[in-house]
Amino acid sequence: MAAIKELPDSTRPLVDEEKLIPSSDEIIENGLRNFGWSGLVQCILVSIAMYFDAQQSFIAIYSDEYPTWHCTDPTICTSDSDICELPKSSWAWDGPSSKTVISDFGLQCASSFITGLPQSSFFIGCLVGSFLLATLADTSLGRKNLVVLSCLAMSITSVIIVSSTNVWIYSALKFLVGFWRSSIGTCVLVLLTEKVSTEWRFTVGIVEYFCFTLGYMCLPGIAYLNRNSSWKYLYVWTSIPAICYSVIAYLFVTESPRWLIMQGREQEAMAMLKGVSSVENGATLTSSLLKVPPKQKASIFQLYSSIAELFERSWALKRMVAIMVLGLGVGMVYFGMPLAVGNLGFNIYLAVVFNALMEIPSCVATYFLENYRRKPSILVFSIASGICCIMCVVVGNALPAAKVGLSLVAFFSAVTAYNVFLLYIIELFPTSVRNTTTSLVRQAIVFGNIFIPFFISAGRKNDIFSYGVFGVVIMSSCLTLVCLPETIGIALCDTMDQQEKKDNLSV
Repeated sequence: MAAIKELPDSTRPLVDEEKLIPSSDEIIENGLRNFGWSGLVQCILVSIAMYFDAQQSFIAIYSDEYPTWHCTDPTICTSDSDICELPKSSWAWDGPSSKTVISDFGLQCASSFITGLPQSSFFIGCLVGSFLLATLADTSLGRKNLVVLSCLAMSITSVIIVSSTNVWIYSALKFLVGFWRSSIGTCVLVLLTEKVSTEWRFTVGIVEYFCFTLGYMCLPGIAYLNRNSSWKYLYVWTSIPAICYSVIAYLFVTESPRWLIMQGREQEAMAMLKGVSSVENGATLTSSLLKVPPKQKASIFQLYSSIAELFERSWALKRMVAIMVLGLGVGMVYFGMPLAVGNLGFNIYLAVVFNALMEIPSCVATYFLENYRRKPSILVFSIASGICCIMCVVVGNALPAAKVGLSLVAFFSAVTAYNVFLLYIIELFPTSVRNTTTSLVRQAIVFGNIFIPFFISAGRKNDIFSYGVFGVVIMSSCLTLVCLPETIGIALCDTMDQQEKKDNLSV
């Protein structure tokens, strides 16, 4: 048999060497799969910020409530009397006159606009803060630093708020609390999901939700212990621990490796990724990153360049608008139901505890939804929440026990839809704009929340203005799911080009 002649080098099949080199995204995924005890501790440390975020979000349930009162002169005062038509000497508050903001500032006869102004100012602050602070996590500050800064500034402002002498100063400081608090939830969720691989993404999201639930559940306990004290103590006892946490987080929480790579800080990222600690993988990661243009030092205009990226691509803008509308509907019920517990005619401490307890089965449900498609999960729970909200209007005060039960089911469904929704946002956009897009969605949520205090105030006379509005809004917003892609099992992308290419391949 004739010997086989070796082909010359020029006639050998060409091999695409780039295909043999793993992408930076693949290397990061492999490195992040080494999720051990240190990774769990990091996730818990980051998630604790949500404990304090929950307390500042719902503290108005107790600090701004309308307290009960009793007659001191039965000759001119009865339990059915209008407090605004009685002389001050004929009645008194149950407990200290400084128990809540209403009694402390003498707002018992003020309009619903004035009594709702502090909480609306809080949400307006969240809206402004989301716009001004969010993109800094994608550009100059990073995820970790913004979490620490926001938590610390929020807590310090909450301590200062006890010096308020009238509703106007109080509302202004509530605006600042909302401003600083605005980026905590976004940065925590983004930081958590970027510190783990795809298979752990849903699990660490549950850790965040659990810490938020824990903060919400502890709030009625703190309020009950201070039920005979001024509302100012409630702010102090929820703020001092948050300041201590901020110092601990600054010292021990690490930055997102994905964000470090996007900033050109490869060595720091490789030091965090145990899976790429070898020289070979380190060199491979470096060669992969050479294809990415180096990050220039951010100017004042470049700090918000991630927003411009969204408007440059039609698919991103369309996706952004759709997810913002969906967030407005889901978020309004998620935040509105707890703030409306006073309209149930039930013990306000137990009502908040029951609502908070609904978050636990919701976290469990969210965990089991990990392997289910995102869009149907959000749709089913949103529709269920909307139907229960409308049923609360139908039942009314004729069956108070049924109304409470329906409100709890509505809240459980809204929380579950909200939990899946937050993780869905993370999967829709790449690292370069992930914090910005998540924050823009939260801005839409907060925009709807600005009107919640006024709906709740009007709902004291007619449930259709509170529960009815909640039900219609959340069900209507689900129509935008038609414009959004499914993301289950998809690895996170780092750049807009990678995201666009992956979306085109999946079509």
